Amino acid sequence: MSDTDYPSQLQSAALDDPLYYLRNMDTVVAWVSSHHGDLLTADENRRLTDFLALPEAARALLTRLVMRSGELFRSDRLHYPELPEPEHVALSALVGEGWLDAEPELSLDDLFRLFTLPELRPAFADRVAEAGGSPARVSKRQLRELVAGASVESGPVEQWLGDGAGQVVRVRDMALFDRVRLMFFGNLRQSWTDFVLVELGLQRFESVPFTPASRAFHQRADVDTYLLMHQCREQLDEGVPPAEVWQQVPPPTENPWLSSRRDRLLLELGRQAERAGDRELALQALAASGHREARLKHLRLLERMKRHDTAWHMATEWQQGELSDAEAQGLHRILKRLAPKVGQPRPALAEPPAIRERTLTLPPGAPMPVELVVQSHLHTEQAPVFYVENTLINGLFGLLCWPVIFEPIPGAFFHPFHTGPVDLTREDFVSRRRAGFERCFEQLHDGRYRQVILDRFHVKQELANPFVAWPVLSEALLALAMDCIPAAHLEAMFRRLLDNIREHRSGFPDLIRFEPGAPDPAARYEMIEVKGPGDRLQDHQRRWLHFFARHGMPASVCYLRWKEDTV
Repeated sequence: MSDTDYPSQLQSAALDDPLYYLRNMDTVVAWVSSHHGDLLTADENRRLTDFLALPEAARALLTRLVMRSGELFRSDRLHYPELPEPEHVALSALVGEGWLDAEPELSLDDLFRLFTLPELRPAFADRVAEAGGSPARVSKRQLRELVAGASVESGPVEQWLGDGAGQVVRVRDMALFDRVRLMFFGNLRQSWTDFVLVELGLQRFESVPFTPASRAFHQRADVDTYLLMHQCREQLDEGVPPAEVWQQVPPPTENPWLSSRRDRLLLELGRQAERAGDRELALQALAASGHREARLKHLRLLERMKRHDTAWHMATEWQQGELSDAEAQGLHRILKRLAPKVGQPRPALAEPPAIRERTLTLPPGAPMPVELVVQSHLHTEQAPVFYVENTLINGLFGLLCWPVIFEPIPGAFFHPFHTGPVDLTREDFVSRRRAGFERCFEQLHDGRYRQVILDRFHVKQELANPFVAWPVLSEALLALAMDCIPAAHLEAMFRRLLDNIREHRSGFPDLIRFEPGAPDPAARYEMIEVKGPGDRLQDHQRRWLHFFARHGMPASVCYLRWKEDTV
C-alpha cells in the first residue's frame, strides 16, 4: 500500500431518505474496504464487495439485522415498510447469497428468547403434564425449568416446535461486521446506530488527511489484539473471575494506541481482582498498567496490604515526576499516612495561596441564574462582563492549537466524522504532539497568536472542535480577551490545560470582566466564580483558583447573598 492520501470527504445521508441508514452503512463498508482492505482476508474483502452488490432491499434488510442485538431473528417479525421490495423477497436473496442461514441450530435459551409463551406451551404440553402441571397455567419461567433437563441441547426450530413453527434465520457474517465496525469507529463501544442512524449533516467536520501511516491498525494482528482485549473486557463485565481473564490478556504491544487500550483493560482487571479478594493479582495488573489512575490505586493497595516500605519507595520516586494537581494531592495524602509507618518525617505540603473573595448583597429580583445576576450588576460600558465559564480559555486554546489538535497521528482519527481526536484524554495525547504545541506557544511569544486566532475563527467557522463552543464565541469577545489578557497568562493557562485535559478543561470561573483602560496590563481582566446562597467551591474550581493566585492572575470568588438573608 502506498502513502498516498486517501480521500477524506464522504457524504452522509439525510434523515428524510427512507433508506438513510443503508446509505450510511454503504459509506462505512466502502470506507473500510478502501482504507483497511489490506487488513482483511481475501474472503472478507470479497464478502464486502458482495454486500455492496446485493439488491437494495436485501442490503437494507441485512443492515437492519446487523444493527439489532444478536444473530437470530424470526422472519415473521421483520417489518420494514421502507424497503423497496417485500421482506420475503429480500430474505430470499440474503439466504441465496449465503448472508443468512435459514436453518440455524437453536438452543433452549434461543428458543425461549424468540418465541412467546402461547407459542411454546403446545410443544411442551406433554412434559408439563408429566410433571403434574397444567399447560394453561404454567409461566414461561416455570416452563423453561421443566423442559431444561429433558430437552436436547440444540436443533432447528422445527425440531423444537414442529412443522408449523415460523422461520428463524441467523446472520452468518456478524463477526465480519464487528471487525468492520471496529476499524471504522476505532472501538466496539459504539454501536452501528451511533453512525448509521445519525444525521451527520447537522455538523461540519475538519478535513483530516488519512494515510496508511496515520492508521491505528498497521497490521491484521493489531485488529486481532483489539478484539481479544474487547473479549476480555466483556468477560469482566459478565462476571468471569479476573484470574481467568488475566490468562487471556494479550502481551504488551509496540502499537502505542493499542498499548493505551491495554492499560485501561489492566486497570479494570486490577479493580475487579481487588474486589474479588485476589490482591496479588490486583497488584500485578495495576503494576503492568500504564494508566495514570493505576499508580495511585497500586500505592493504596500496597498500603492496605501493609507493604509500607515498598509503597514509600514507589511514592517518593513518583513524586519526582510531573503530576497533575489531583495526582499530587492524592500522592501527598498517601505519603503523609506512610511516613510514621516507615520512620520518616511527614512531608510538608505547601499551603495553597489564599483565594480572593468578595460578598455581594443584592435585593431579590426577577428569577434568573445567580451568574447572570452578578454579571448584570457588575457590567459597565468601561468594564464589560461576559458569562463564559469554560468556553473562552478553551476556545482561545482550540483556535491557536487547531492544527496540532487535528494532526493525523496514528489512532487519533478513524473516519471523517470525528469532532476531535479520539485520544484526546489519554495519557500520551500531549507527549505525542509536544513539538507541535511548543510551536503554537512560540506564537504567544512573538505576538503572532492574535492574528492566527482571529483568522482561524473565520476560516474554521462552525467546524467541530472539542475545545471551541462556537455559539458563545464572537470576534469581538476574542479580540477583547486578547487585548486584556497578557500572552504570558494565556500560555500558563494553556500549559495547565495540557497537564490533564480530562480534569482541567472544566473548573474555569463563570464570568470574566475586562477593563481595557486599566494602567496595569496584568490587571485588565478578572475571572470571577459566582456562588449563590448554599453553594460552595468544587475541587476542580478551587484548583484553578489556587493556580491563578500562585501565578498572580486576577481571579476571585463572588458570594451572592440576598438582602433578606442578612437580617
